[in-house]
Amino acid sequence: MSDAADTSDSAGNDAKTERERIRERKRRELEARLDEGDTLDGGAGTETGDDGGAATPNEPIHVNGTEEFQRTVDDHDVVLVDCYADWCGPCQMMEPTIEALAAETDAAIAKVDVDANQAVAQQLGARSIPTLVLYADGEAVDRFVGAQDRATLEAAIDEHAA
Repeated sequence: MSDAADTSDSAGNDAKTERERIRERKRRELEARLDEGDTLDGGAGTETGDDGGAATPNEPIHVNGTEEFQRTVDDHDVVLVDCYADWCGPCQMMEPTIEALAAETDAAIAKVDVDANQAVAQQLGARSIPTLVLYADGEAVDRFVGAQDRATLEAAIDEHAA
């Protein structure tokens, strides 16, 4: 087996391990909520801000169309938009990071499939993928092109989530 195949296998295993870790953490949180007597009503899977604003989803929002994209940006204080394609290797490598950011930060994560939503991709200026655009209060404040590490994205989100 080639080194490239070994690398892709280990990347796939890392992604699987990260997803399993996130699922286990979510399961424990859910069990703790149930033990405390909370109910599983409409608030499950979201966090509401202290200011009573729109809830921040704990999973990425799959955006289909320019109207849905604009509504997502308008409804949340901080939004990290991930322009991706299913066939893109770096996009696939970033998937566990994107899911973790959705689960563990105060930002809403919007995913835009550039093949299915070319108008949105064009509006965002996504000429290469992955392209990530950070919105704060409805305005684009940061842009990342290519695969990024989790710490870089968390720092950008934290800077604008204050």
